[in-house]
Amino acid sequence: MYARSEPADREPDSSARPPLVRELLLVVGLFVIYKFGRQAANGHVEEAYRNAGHVWNFERAAHLPGEGAVQGVLLHSETLIHSANTYYAVVHFPATLLFLAWLYWRRPRHYVWSRRILAALTGAALALHLLFPLAPPRMLAAAGLVDTGQVYGPTVYGAIPATDSMANQFAAMPSLHFGWALMVAVGLIVATRSRWRWLWLLHPLVTLLVIVGTANHYWLDSIVVSALLAVAFAALRLRRTEPVQGQLPWPPTTTGPTVAARAALPVSRTPEPSVSPAYAATSSGGRS
Repeated sequence: MYARSEPADREPDSSARPPLVRELLLVVGLFVIYKFGRQAANGHVEEAYRNAGHVWNFERAAHLPGEGAVQGVLLHSETLIHSANTYYAVVHFPATLLFLAWLYWRRPRHYVWSRRILAALTGAALALHLLFPLAPPRMLAAAGLVDTGQVYGPTVYGAIPATDSMANQFAAMPSLHFGWALMVAVGLIVATRSRWRWLWLLHPLVTLLVIVGTANHYWLDSIVVSALLAVAFAALRLRRTEPVQGQLPWPPTTTGPTVAARAALPVSRTPEPSVSPAYAATSSGGRS
């Protein structure tokens, strides 16, 4: 009745923390592979526009809401659309790196699990970028959307997509912006015990509205990356550990002592009845 309902907080298990230098090299290496992988998927302009038409038609056939509905709300305020562009350009990488850094220091076991999930998700996304190049809705004339980054700023993309040397603008499917944001939220919810931890879901929710409202992604891009993340969760499960028992403020009130308490008590023996010497002698003589 008086036991704590949650595991007691404790210092992070340093034995589960991998070497820092190795992890830094690994994260930097994954980032380089990510950038070069996206660049390798560049150049398929005609196929990317053709796939964009297919995605747009599929979404309309599936009765998904139009991306323009979200953009229309953002365009009511220049401050709002500028904030959305800034969120898209600034939050993506720093939020993920801060998430990994905090887990590495405070929750090493969760860090290893989250890093594996992110690596698997990013690898699957890069493969899909190569197999299915896709122009974002801001480039699709049928969508009738505004390239808010170029019009209102800031933007991380060049004005001419085909010659952009910094980023592959034809890698919209799936959206790693949303996939990483969702992983950050899930990872923090799993690794923490605060009653407010579910508020971390606001990060992927805001990210979803931003990537759609700025016309950088379709709804389907987020649906596909969520499916990939679900597969990664199923394949790479978090290793369970024994729960930490909370210390009781006083001994439990039960009808009898527990087994451990009984073992700790001194063994009491019933003393044998004392016999007087005279009686013992009489008894001995009578038996002879």
